[in-house]
Amino acid sequence: MIKISSGVVHKLPLDIRKSLIAVPKILALWEDITPLARNEWICWVESAKKDETRNHRIEVMRSKMSQGMRRPCCWAGCPHR
Repeated sequence: MIKISSGVVHKLPLDIRKSLIAVPKILALWEDITPLARNEWICWVESAKKDETRNHRIEVMRSKMSQGMRRPCCWAGCPHR
């Protein structure tokens, strides 16, 4: 099993993990960003109330990270830290 880093507060959910493993470039960026940045991505995805929104956010995360974005844009941030 591939070891992938989690966030500061949030553990890495299986659906995000699978998404990261699928694209080596995104996985490399994931491991390069700070634990707080990983936490922000995880919390942003997990804050979705509907499965369809969560799935959409994972796709947006993949798209933005493939362009080099290191944190979710236009989001107040994780309230759990």
